[in-house]
Amino acid sequence: MALQIIESCVNCCACEPLCPSQAIVAAKPHFLIDAKKCTECVGDFADPQCASICPVEGAILDCDGVPLNPPGSLTGIAPPRPSLVITESPTV
Repeated sequence: MALQIIESCVNCCACEPLCPSQAIVAAKPHFLIDAKKCTECVGDFADPQCASICPVEGAILDCDGVPLNPPGSLTGIAPPRPSLVITESPTV
C-alpha cells in the first residue's frame, strides 16, 4: 500500500511536512513517496494528508494509479469532454 507522486507535481513543499510517516522526500524533478514508509495515513487520518493539501489536481495517485484529486476536484471545473462526431447513417 503506497501512494505515488507523479510528474505534474510542482515541488511546492506543502505535502512533505504533513506526512505522518515521513514517507515524502524532496527529489528532482518532483517529490517522491517512499513506498516502504507510506501507510496512506491509515490509522492516523481519514484521508491521505498529502492529497488533502496538494494544490495540483492529479499529482498524487493511489496504489491503483487513480488520482486522489482528479481533474475538476479542486477547481470545481469539470475537464473538457471529448466532442461527439455525429455522422448520418447511409440510406438503404
